[in-house]
Order: sequence, then C-alpha cells, then structure tokens
Amino acid sequence: MTDVTLTFPDGAQRKIARGTTGTDVAKSISPSLAKRTVAMQLDGVLADLADPITADAAINFVSRTDPAALELIRHDAAHVMAEAVQSLWPGTQVTIGPVIENGFYYDFAKAEPFHPDDLVKIEKKMHEIIARNAPFTKEVWSRDKAKDTFAAMGEGFKVELVDAISEDQDLKIYKQGGWFDLCRGPHMTSTGHVGKAFKLMKFAGAYWRGDSTRPQLQRIYGTAWASEDELKAHLHQLEEAEKRDHRKLGREMDLFHFQEEAPGSIFWHPNGWTLFQTLIAYMRRAQQRAGYVEVNSPDMMEKHFWELSGHWENYGENMFTTTLPDERVFCCKPMNCPGHVQIYKHGLKSYRDLPLKIAEFGKVHRYEPSGALHGMLRVRHFTQDDAHIFITENQIMEECLKINDLMLSIYKDFGFEDIFIKLSTRPEKRVGADELWDKAEKALSDVLDEVKRRSNGRIREWQCGTTQVDFNLAGRLGAFYIDENSEKKTPVMIHRAMFGSLERFTGILIENFAGHFPLWLSPVQAVVATITSEADSYALDVVAQLKAAGLRVETDLRNEKIGYKVREHSLAKVPVILAVGTRDAEARNVSMRRLGSQDQKVLSLDDAVASLKDEATPPDLR
Repeated sequence: MTDVTLTFPDGAQRKIARGTTGTDVAKSISPSLAKRTVAMQLDGVLADLADPITADAAINFVSRTDPAALELIRHDAAHVMAEAVQSLWPGTQVTIGPVIENGFYYDFAKAEPFHPDDLVKIEKKMHEIIARNAPFTKEVWSRDKAKDTFAAMGEGFKVELVDAISEDQDLKIYKQGGWFDLCRGPHMTSTGHVGKAFKLMKFAGAYWRGDSTRPQLQRIYGTAWASEDELKAHLHQLEEAEKRDHRKLGREMDLFHFQEEAPGSIFWHPNGWTLFQTLIAYMRRAQQRAGYVEVNSPDMMEKHFWELSGHWENYGENMFTTTLPDERVFCCKPMNCPGHVQIYKHGLKSYRDLPLKIAEFGKVHRYEPSGALHGMLRVRHFTQDDAHIFITENQIMEECLKINDLMLSIYKDFGFEDIFIKLSTRPEKRVGADELWDKAEKALSDVLDEVKRRSNGRIREWQCGTTQVDFNLAGRLGAFYIDENSEKKTPVMIHRAMFGSLERFTGILIENFAGHFPLWLSPVQAVVATITSEADSYALDVVAQLKAAGLRVETDLRNEKIGYKVREHSLAKVPVILAVGTRDAEARNVSMRRLGSQDQKVLSLDDAVASLKDEATPPDLR
C-alpha cells in the first residue's frame, strides 16, 4: 500500500499509509487531540473523522469549539431531533432536515398535527439522546437495500429520495445507535457533542419538495450553538427583533395591513400613507436638486413590448398578464426602464442633451411565491424610486460617482451611516451579449475603485439602493442620440434606485427606529391631550397654531384620564404629547412629554411651537 502525504496547518508534513482514518492520525499525534477532535477538513472540505484518507491533502482537525464545527453541531442536532420525534410518535415519517442560517429544520409526515407543547417534549427527548452519546457511524448501501429497508419501515418519502440520488454518488446511511437516516454527511463523532445549547423554535407547514401539488408536511425549526452563552445571545437578539418587527409595529401604529384577497400587496392606512408620502417628498426634493426630471409611465403595456426589451424571455414567469377580448396580451410592468426609453425617444436627442436623468415613483408588479412573501420586505406590488440616466460612454464614471455621493448623503439623513457597497456581477439569466456585460462590469468596478480611493479604503455596503450600467436595453428599443460628428450613437443607460422599493425601505425604517421615528418622519408628530374638558377650547387653539407651523397634529378631547391618554398614544409611538389643563390655558402654556420619557417640561405655547417647528424640519431643508 502506497503512502500519502498530509500537510498540517503549521506547514509540517507527514506520510501515512493510504486508507488511514483521521481518527488514527489524531491518535498517533496525541490522545488529547483525538479526544477533542470531532471532524476533519481535507483541503478545506469537512469530512467524517473516521473517513479513510486516500490522497495527499492539507489536513486540519476540527474541535467542537472551532467555527467550522457549528454547521456540524446543527446538522447533528437535526438528526437527534428526528430520532426524538420518531421515538415519541412511532409511525411518523422523516423527510429532509438541512442546516440553515442560525439553525436547522426537519420536515415530518405525521397523521396528527403537532401541538405547541410538543416542542418541550421533543427537547426533553433530545437531551436524553444526547446524554447517551451514541457514536455516529457511516455505511454505504446499495440502492436496492436502501429502498427495501425504507419501504419496509413505511418511509415512502425516503424511497423517493433514494431514487433522486444520481448513480455516481454513494448512498450513505448514518447511524446513531439504533436510529439511522439517509444523509450526505459529514457528522461529528457522537451525539454527545451536540451539547445543551439548542432550542426548538416553532412549527410550520411545508410542501414535499416545495411543490404545492405534493403532500403537506409539518416542519420543526430549531437553533443550536456551540455554547449556552451564544444561544442566550441569539435568543435575546430574536426578542429584540420581534419587538421591532415592522408587522407588529405597523398594527400598533395603525400604518397598514395585509389580507388574503391581495397577497403581497399593502393596504395603507392614513398614518402609513403619510409616512410613505413623506419619503416620496424627501426623495423628490433630492432628485430635483440633482437635475432629474420626473415622469410617469403606463402600469400596463402590451406583451410585444416586453419581448422587444428582453424581459419576457428572461422574467416572463414573474410577470402578471391579462388577455383582452381582442386577444391582445398585456403585462403589468415589473420595472420602469422600458417605459423610460420610450419617453427618451420622444424627440431627437443630441450629445448636448446628455446626461438626461428621468425619474419615476413607479408602481411595479412581480410575482413572488406565497411562501417567499414577508410583510413589507418581500411583496408583489411595490413602488420604486426609479431613475434612468442616459449618457455617453465617457460620462459613466462621473455620473456613477454622483449617484454614489447622493445615495450616501440620503442614507445619512435617515440615520444610516454603517453602510456597505457591494459589486454584483451579471445574473445567470440576462439580456444582451457577454461583451456588453463585460463593459458594464468593468465600468462599475472602476467606479468602486474610485470610491475606495475617495474614502481612504473605508468601504461600506448598502443593499437598498442599486446602480446598474446597461449597454444593452437602449439599443434593443431603438434609442439613439446624435454625436458631435452628426452620427447616430446608442446611449448608455444607468439604472438607479435610492430607496429601492419604498415599501421595503419603509419596513426597514420602522424596524431600525423601532417605531420611534425622528419628528420629521413621524406620521403624527404630536397629540394635544386635555386634562379636563374646560381646556378643550385652548387645546383646539394649540392644535391650530401647530398646524399653521406645518406640523402633523391630532387632538384628544376624550373624557378619559390623562394617564390613559398618554399610555395609548405612547403605544402608537407618537413622539410628542402636549397635555393642557385649565392652568395651562390661563398661562398659555403646554406640558410637553417625549416618547419613552416619564418627564414632562412646561413651555410657553410660542416656545413649544417654535421648538417643534424647527425639529420637524426635514434634514435636507435645514
């Protein structure tokens, strides 16, 4: 038997007999190393410690506390959970159980639905299985053996999975004591290494293989970590995120709602629509200062138009269509760019007219699967602060840098300063020749290099706004300009969005501020609440003066105690509550209370109006 050479992280090398297992190599180095090692990496790829080593490789032994082991902890936890479920409810079929971000899940076919209390039962059984510390062992079975075994067990889904594995792949079975499952691996050396830092989170429904025509399964989500401190930190983070969830805050603040009759579309309430329009007004001012002209293009255009642009071929499955009585097929626009090309084409353009910056707050429709929808962050109907800049090729750098500077200044106004810039390359499905994509990617890469130089290497990444250089679409739709030599040239298009989806950006804002908006953004900036009905007339006078100063104000004259009113408006995240009673009316004062504070400050009405007017001024107008 020939030897193979192992290279260790410190550069040292050792020859071993081909077929020696990782376990034996670790033991030969040190018993303590073998004891703490749960897996190995061969040329950077995780493998079972018990695997034979058959070729020269760089080897790294993985302990349970290594970052590389976290995926294995979660994978093993999923197997332990599956064993626990089948132990508690014999006859339940297990299907698939992958590792996901921060945890894992497993899908089960069970006759009766799980009950919320079952999570505790399953966790208890998991702790028992982990305490037994059964070793993980791997066997390679023939397809016939696997199918016969799973069929005899009533595991029909596993039989189908066996058929789905290609013939050139080994069919691996991992055992943990008497329980086993079909699995690609790898795993740690035993169930005991899963540890105690795990928690089952929730149940959910799922279709077999993600197909709504196939059987519906029951999914259990869990999270697992290397230490209990990490688990506690993660659970605390989830609690904080839940408090900030824009769907929860949207209800409390009476901003919007969703309903089944319009999946993926938002029903805006007055307060939410006020917030939405405040964002549009801000962006409209920013674009006007930057030289954009605002337009509006049709929401629905004939299918032939989208075939010309290339969208139908590549994105047709995500477009909403309708067929008219005359059999013409129309599409709800999934994006604004082809319409903007048509506006550009209306009238002859010279190189002197470029750059031409066309902007639109355009409503677009894109089909997203029901399971992918997520509040305001993933919808089917949304508004883009879309713009297209028509330029010559030598204007690319200058205009992209202007977009970058404008975008960063906008995000700063909204309190986002920890920003990242990411370069995305061509998608798998695309329109246009590769040489045009090469030019577009090179242009954006050059811009990113320039941004790095300007910021002294301190680059941040943003994901709301986008900038795309396009050498393709204008030419496909017949757009041109007359250059300085009186020749026709195809303009380059820059596709640009600052907020991106206004709905998504609104959801991000809600969660970022936890509903505690700065005064200029808050839909209701102040409530004037009476302490006694004798102050009603004065309260109306206060409201009138605040509204005259441009503030969004409401009145609360209800026959309720002031404490009750304060609690209710605080829940709705109103930033300022002005309480007035008979003494305030006599002195023309107000008692001002800020959201989140128990303190109140007595001010003259004139001082209060002046102070709030200044604070409510948008940052770009100060």
